[in-house]
Amino acid sequence: MAKKKKQTADLKKAGHYAFIAGLVLAVALALFPQLRVEYTVWTLVVLGVIVGLLNVTAKETTGFLVAALSLIIASSASYVSISAIWSGLSDMLVNVVLFVSPAAIVVAIKTIISLAKD
Repeated sequence: MAKKKKQTADLKKAGHYAFIAGLVLAVALALFPQLRVEYTVWTLVVLGVIVGLLNVTAKETTGFLVAALSLIIASSASYVSISAIWSGLSDMLVNVVLFVSPAAIVVAIKTIISLAKD
């Protein structure tokens, strides 16, 4: 039983580190656009999937999905106005959406499966 708790704690830590890495990478790619190549974009997507699988609990699902949806809607609605201020800021927003969207999809699928079981 103690081994299973340790494995769960280790997975939660991995999800936490994936979240931090995703945010740092999203900001770094916006600040240094020359680093943005195909594999770094895919890295954001993979980190988002990991966060969706490991970091969002059932209790956090609603809040996470609402926040992710708000971020996605706000980014698409305000992309032009934000890029007028500073293009790096709009790039940062796009990168964060690239990171959060896969996590939101994973959490939404997990929620649908959970609701279908009941």
